[in-house]
Parts: sequence; structure tokens; C-alpha cells
Amino acid sequence: MKKIMFAVSLALAMVQPALVHGQTQSWPDQPIHLIVPSGAGGITDALARILIQKLSPMLGQSIIVDNRPGASGVIGSSYVARAKPNGYTLLMAFPSHVVNPSTVKNLPYDTAKDFAPITKVGSVAEILLTNKDSPLNSVADLIKSAKAHPGKLNYGSVGVGSLGDLCMLLFQSQAKIKMTHVAYKGEPQILSALIRGDIQAAFVSPIAAMAMVKAGKVKALAISDKQGSAILPQIPPVAKAGLPEFNVTGWNAIFAPAGTPKPIIDKLNTTINKALTDPELVKKFQSQGVNPIGCPPEVLQQAVVHDIASIGKALKAAGVQPK
Repeated sequence: MKKIMFAVSLALAMVQPALVHGQTQSWPDQPIHLIVPSGAGGITDALARILIQKLSPMLGQSIIVDNRPGASGVIGSSYVARAKPNGYTLLMAFPSHVVNPSTVKNLPYDTAKDFAPITKVGSVAEILLTNKDSPLNSVADLIKSAKAHPGKLNYGSVGVGSLGDLCMLLFQSQAKIKMTHVAYKGEPQILSALIRGDIQAAFVSPIAAMAMVKAGKVKALAISDKQGSAILPQIPPVAKAGLPEFNVTGWNAIFAPAGTPKPIIDKLNTTINKALTDPELVKKFQSQGVNPIGCPPEVLQQAVVHDIASIGKALKAAGVQPK
């Protein structure tokens, strides 16, 4: 009897890899669902829809954008973490993906372990803005004023742990200044507050900021990317305007559930990275203020681990506790 059981187990062990190989060889043979953990019409949703226009014909299969917003991306990300690891459910993550481990108590997944990295899709820098009539005309002016009036200058963001808030937390830390945070529902409200003079500064996404900058309603002092921006070459990096170590960018990236077969991950990585070089896609991404970028899966995983640690350290130093 033991010999029979051993033979059956051995046969199953030999069959399983063959089944997996057959499944990955035929993949994809049904529609793929790309989960966007934010609402329709937002920047992540826009990038996802631009991407699938190129990606779908390259894979020979339809790709459905499935918006599952809520809880700073936790709802949609949880759905993907629990999905079957077969390549048919993917996640289009945004910057909060690596912030949530530091701000969300009892996160229902392990950000670094429960997702298989595929590739980065795009990176975005934030623009440091102030009121058009403000006497602050440079990064140096802002730092000087904040040092002269500790805690008296207000800055806006869309919430604790958002990319704009992280930029300003790091800015304050490196400049050794103290400003007061004011949270708003969205970037339009932040821009209105800047115009009214309710706040003195804010880091805002290019897509939200540039129309106001061009109209002369707000002033752009610097951009958060240390390398500057090919999209906005006229705006100097913070790193060249007073804080040489300052460098903050947010990224969108594609993940699958952990355990997704490597051949599927590799095929997705190769195909998505190729799509990101398409001139039409590049133009559309840049119109959203986003630089298209691809990378190997291991580079994305390194970024996840690094950013979780560095963001956690910054938020802890600022006294931010998980809720």
C-alpha cells in the first residue's frame, strides 16, 4: 500500500510541472483584469488606460481596467493579493502602495511579500509652488522665511503620507525647518488655498500645477526630482536650488499576486517595457506629467523594499503613527 501511495505521489509530482508549463505556454487565453485601486478619471486610471491600448494587441488578449478605489489603495491591492496567481489579475499600484505599511494599522497584506513585481510604468516628480504675489521667489527664500518664523508657514497636501506630504516632510528635515501641515481633499483645493494665501507652499503634481503656473496664478520654485524633468526643463531641481540631497519621485508599477509563474511575469515584463517605448504612449504619458519607465522585476522589488523603509523612517521622525 505504501508503495502504491508513493507511486501516486511521484506521478502527481511529475504531472504538476507539466500542467503549469502548459498553462503558461497558452497564457493569455482569456481577458486580463488590471485592478486600479483608485477612482476613474485619476492619474493612475488614465495611465492604465493609455497602457492597455498598446499592451492588449501586443498580448493578443483584451485587458479590462477594473477600478476598486478606497483606503489609499488598500481595497484594490487586497483584492489582487487574494487573487489566483495565474496572470489574469494584475495591480496598477500608485505611490501610496509603499506608504501604507507605515500609515495603515493591520494592513491586510504584506506589501513586500504578497505581490510579484513585474515592472515600473512611470515616475512623477512634484513641483514646489507658492503664491504668485509671495515674496518667496526661491527655495532659499522659503527656507529663510521658515527659519525666521518656525511653524508659522503653512503647507498643503492631500493627506498624511501622500507624495506631496512626503516631499515636504523630507524638505523640512533636510532644511532643518518647521512648517504646519494642512490637509485638503484634492490638488484643486490646494491650488485654491495657495492662490488665496491660506497656505504658503505645496508640492503638487505637474498635471495639476502647470496650467496654473502658465496662467501666472502660482509660482513654481523647484521640482522634486534630483535629475530635473525633461518635461519641465525650465524648473530647477530642489537639489540644485539649496538642498543637494533632496530627491523624491513617485512611481506607478504593475504587480501580480505572489506565486504567479515566472514565465508569465517575464512575458509581462518584456511586453510592458516594450510598450513603454512606443512614441505615441510616451507622448500621452508626458502629457500627464509622467515619465514612462520600465525595469526588471528585481529592480522594482528593490524599490519596494527600499521605499517602505525610507518612507517609514521619514514618517516616524515626523511623529506619524499608523491608524
